[in-house]
Amino acid sequence: MEMVINFQTPTTISSSFLVNSNPKRSSSSLLLKKQIFGHSLSTSLDNKLNFNRNRSRCLKFSPIKCSATPTAEEVATEKKKESLVTRTDIRNIAIVAHVDHGKTTLVDAMLRQAKVFRDNQTVQIRIMDSNDLERERGITILSKNTSITYKGSKINIIDTPGHSDFGGEVERVLNMVEGVLLVVDSVEGPMPQTRFVLKKALEFGHAVVVVVNKIDRPSARPEFVVNSTFELFIELNATDEQCDFQVIYASGIKGKAGLAPENLGDDLGPLFEAIMRCIPGPRINKDGALQMLVTNIEFEEHKGRIAIGRLHAGELHRGMEVKVCTSEDECRIAKVSELFVYENFGRVPVESVKAGDICAVCGISDIMIGETIADKIAGQPLPAIKVEEPTVKMAFSINTSPFVGREGKFVTSRNLRDRLYRELERNLAMKVEDGETADTFIVSGRGTLHITILIENMRREGYEFMVGPPKVINKRVNDKLYEPFEIATVEVPEEYMGPVVELLGKRRGQMFDMQGLGSEGTSLVKYKIPTRGLLGLRNAILTASRGTAILNTIFDSYEPFAGEISTRELGSLVAFEGGTTTTYALCSSQDRGQLFVGPGVEVYKGQIVGIHQRSGDLSLNVCKRKAATNVRSNKDVSVVLDTAIDYSLDDCIEYIQEDELVEVTPASIRMLKNPKMPFKKRGN
Repeated sequence: MEMVINFQTPTTISSSFLVNSNPKRSSSSLLLKKQIFGHSLSTSLDNKLNFNRNRSRCLKFSPIKCSATPTAEEVATEKKKESLVTRTDIRNIAIVAHVDHGKTTLVDAMLRQAKVFRDNQTVQIRIMDSNDLERERGITILSKNTSITYKGSKINIIDTPGHSDFGGEVERVLNMVEGVLLVVDSVEGPMPQTRFVLKKALEFGHAVVVVVNKIDRPSARPEFVVNSTFELFIELNATDEQCDFQVIYASGIKGKAGLAPENLGDDLGPLFEAIMRCIPGPRINKDGALQMLVTNIEFEEHKGRIAIGRLHAGELHRGMEVKVCTSEDECRIAKVSELFVYENFGRVPVESVKAGDICAVCGISDIMIGETIADKIAGQPLPAIKVEEPTVKMAFSINTSPFVGREGKFVTSRNLRDRLYRELERNLAMKVEDGETADTFIVSGRGTLHITILIENMRREGYEFMVGPPKVINKRVNDKLYEPFEIATVEVPEEYMGPVVELLGKRRGQMFDMQGLGSEGTSLVKYKIPTRGLLGLRNAILTASRGTAILNTIFDSYEPFAGEISTRELGSLVAFEGGTTTTYALCSSQDRGQLFVGPGVEVYKGQIVGIHQRSGDLSLNVCKRKAATNVRSNKDVSVVLDTAIDYSLDDCIEYIQEDELVEVTPASIRMLKNPKMPFKKRGN
């Protein structure tokens, strides 16, 4: 695909700038004179911020300033290191951002403009979100690989999840690339997950191109977003070169990009050009022995386990015998049966790949993420992938309700154990441990959503089991208890600010920032809050704001225990006996609270059928039938029932407390009181 891009030359650029037109390649770019702006710049924070404000005003005149082409100094340095070369025919990039900032939509536009699809081909939106759960929830859960060709060069693109609970996917992907596209919403600016993914990218030393997406929104504020992003770079201790990032303004839905917010091109040409100029090619050891770090695993019924990763050195051929290493002392011999690379929107078989390529390897049945595929004789293992520790855990156990076995295929503890431990083969950020009994397992993850996605996948696969309430993972340091804290960011209309602030305050949250969001009458508040305080908070905030607030969270640090927190004030309505619910019984029961069930639903003793309007639990009979008598009524008595609350799996997990469980089957989701714990009666 060829694109012609015309860049307007800045009228304020001096002749000296034209001589030294590559400030990004200087040893300390922010200490040099920025001749494009006509003043020098120190490394102090104030001066950096002042520079960025001027920079954002001048961006409308600035061409793409960086270049991935090595300078003369770098060429000289490389000659001294004869074993290292930079491939200029390939770029490996990851697209990272906060949830719902438009990563996947932007990738769609890039694929279309690169002519990946035929002109008459019908393509669904968010083509990279191929998983059913991803399409239903509108989020990216698993990282995906694809590639396009631009001006004879191959660009490998990896779409990553935006939710912090799937940060383990992002951390693994960053091992495969040399640069990232940091997508930021033109109204919201940097959000919690933006900080997380940017921090990881900077730690890897990757080049960053900032894409201000959704620039066509009426309330877009690009100058604020660019300044906020620059301040975030400073807070994360980015180097001078990393702070001198390229900004591209884009509308992913329209497939347009430009160097200025009010002057977008007809296509994404400026974005492609920025990738080629600002993201360096992979630096490889041309004479080194084969090394490939496995960063992802896929599974196909006929091919088995497929290892995905980037070659760091050497060449890999189909049919080649290799050494698979976990460490220097743990290696085994295997043979590569098939070899694939990613082209357009699929895998293409090849005979060989060389260092710098991202490829998929078949034939190693027991391959694991984090292992190294190395040369049979001289290969050495690469450092293992490190991901952050889990912060939340939940107990999984076999289903013991009276309805066990009615709706599921896999109900035994052996089935449950095998499935949970199989999840660890791909999900590095998750941990599974045996519980106190043989039929109980403790699953730890990065957040409740992380574990909920596993529960939903197992449910769709035919598993039937129970889960307990989420609990935070505390640590004890020097005999002092520490618990995880998170940064909670809430977007809320100003009219509902009071109830939301009150809720967060009750849960030990401490506000440290508040700002308005454009002219939409919405405020953005940021809190530091214990992870315990977030359990059940999402539904409470939605209720307090009448469904208008948006809550985002991300792990911050471990800090001293904050004290007791009450997460739910109301009790539960519990079925007194089993049977089928009747309209007659529900009519009187709905006066005691909100019901989860309607008439004609089978329930069992101990099942939670509603929310009590007071604290403490209340047992009631929702299956009671009206007594038949020979007394005739002189008029029809009509009964009007309130609509039952339809709780999703996420809602149920947020709702339950210490003495409650969620029963999960392929057809139903029920809540019940834990029969092993005492019943909490209604308070006075």
